[in-house]
Amino acid sequence: MATSLQEHNTIISPLKTIFSDFFELTKARLALSVVFSSLAGFLIAADEINFDVIFLLIIGGYCMVGSSNIFNQIIEKDSDAVMNRTKNRPIPSGRISVSVAFLVAVLLTLIGVVVLYRINATTALFGSISIFIYACIYTPLKQKTPLSVFVGAIPGAIPFMLGWIAATNEFGIEAITLFSIQFFWQFPHFWALGWMLHEDYEKAGINLLPTKKKDKSSALQTVLYTIWMIMICLLPVSGLTGALKLSVFSAFLIGVIGIVMLYFSIQLYNLMNTNSAKKLFNASVICLTLVQTIFVLDKYILWI
Repeated sequence: MATSLQEHNTIISPLKTIFSDFFELTKARLALSVVFSSLAGFLIAADEINFDVIFLLIIGGYCMVGSSNIFNQIIEKDSDAVMNRTKNRPIPSGRISVSVAFLVAVLLTLIGVVVLYRINATTALFGSISIFIYACIYTPLKQKTPLSVFVGAIPGAIPFMLGWIAATNEFGIEAITLFSIQFFWQFPHFWALGWMLHEDYEKAGINLLPTKKKDKSSALQTVLYTIWMIMICLLPVSGLTGALKLSVFSAFLIGVIGIVMLYFSIQLYNLMNTNSAKKLFNASVICLTLVQTIFVLDKYILWI
């Protein structure tokens, strides 16, 4: 009996490690949040719920985001090794070799493109563009200029609009609006992260803050981009965004959520400390999720 248990543990333990490293390599929590954005965009656009497309969007989306994250970690393996936040990741810690990680990334990319192509070619195209910009432009730029945040915001904003394109096969004002919401959201989100981890990032020669310093100018830009994000979130209530609509009630709710995020941005400007940056970072994650959820609920409750 004891021998059987030992044999069972001998098999299960390595499998747990493999799955754990895979999820860490693909940054599962981040990947799932991106998939959520895509699903929200799909549900906002869809005239009817097609569960086959939803399944393909989940699988294809996770593969594309996962492969982007792996390519990112391959390129940044040396900088990850010197940062406290990242030194225990599978590649810098030596648990997974670069060659194995590269093979997994390529495989996920191929699966992701094929799966998204089954939805429509435009979805596969934008998914491929997202990987290219994230891995080939944004990641190398991170050690060269704070403008990398602007470049990184492009692939970061694609998932929300990708869901719309998956449902409609159209790239119009609606998709651009969804893209813009998530695009402007990323600046306060990543600048808050850059403020929180400024010293750790400096070890690797990375600086995400717009002025490269934790100063009033960086904090002020965080406030301004939060305001831009709120304005774009409310744009659909005007009727100027085509089939993308928003009721007055939902616009009010999103406005309140935006004001909450703006409050934390202003707190960072006033207090200029790591704790304020952490609060803004956490608030930004919650606010985006709530905004996307309200857009979905608004369509199915108020626009039927």
